[in-house]
Amino acid sequence: MSVIQVVALAIIQGFAELLPVSSSAHVVVAEKLMGLDPSAPALTLLLVLLHTGTMLAVIAYFWKGWRRSYFSSSAAFTRFVLLIIVATGLTGVVYEIVARILEKAFLPPGHHAEVEQLFSHLELIAPALFAVGLLIVVSYLLERRIEKGRELTVRQSVVIGLVQGLSLPFRGFSRSGATISVGMLAGVEKAAAEAFSFALAVVLTPPVVIREALRLRTHGAALTSAQMHSAVGLDVLGGVLAFGAGLLALKWISAWLERGRWYFFGVYCIAAAIAVEWLYRTGY
Repeated sequence: MSVIQVVALAIIQGFAELLPVSSSAHVVVAEKLMGLDPSAPALTLLLVLLHTGTMLAVIAYFWKGWRRSYFSSSAAFTRFVLLIIVATGLTGVVYEIVARILEKAFLPPGHHAEVEQLFSHLELIAPALFAVGLLIVVSYLLERRIEKGRELTVRQSVVIGLVQGLSLPFRGFSRSGATISVGMLAGVEKAAAEAFSFALAVVLTPPVVIREALRLRTHGAALTSAQMHSAVGLDVLGGVLAFGAGLLALKWISAWLERGRWYFFGVYCIAAAIAVEWLYRTGY
């Protein structure tokens, strides 16, 4: 990959990973437009560094708020850990079930078939984008009519965890868009839904990075030692750029949540779904 390609993908990933518009959908489309293979080892290595950059951006942005809300006392911290464990555990269960179903439905029989091979299928990305766009718009329209509780409950964390598990295997079904929207529909205050959604993202990112690194180790034999060293330098640059873009994206999403512009993200996802479907039908 060229420097320009890495910079472009890093900026797209940094913004889209944290905005409720599905980073994977945008990155896959960008890779296809650049003539790159989303499942190639070099792209997997870049993805690891980009995810790391955005995770660090989330920690830097939310740390003060988390410290006030979740680390103010031992009781608050214990409750927070319980909610995280419940949501993350359900996420893992749902993801494994849905991933296995998708692999059997869309991939040819074989020992090495993985749901990741579906990442580049635009015909699956378009409806996922459309679905999360509708969910975001609906959450905006109904949120004011729903009674809010003072604290996030176990029941609400269950709902958020289930939806997060559903979002992971469907490239295009934005994780942050889905979890924040469902949290709002379940009666969580907007700011609390946002903070909990991104706390879950921090917990979820290390396993995702490890998973991608293992895939790289398994399928990365095609990269020579020289190519690997060259790629690492560019990918570190990508991670740094993703960190900066992620901070800007988080300020953007917080501002629009506070100002009642949440539905704009939904409208964008619906428009993006139409564009992705058009790209698919024109041969990408």
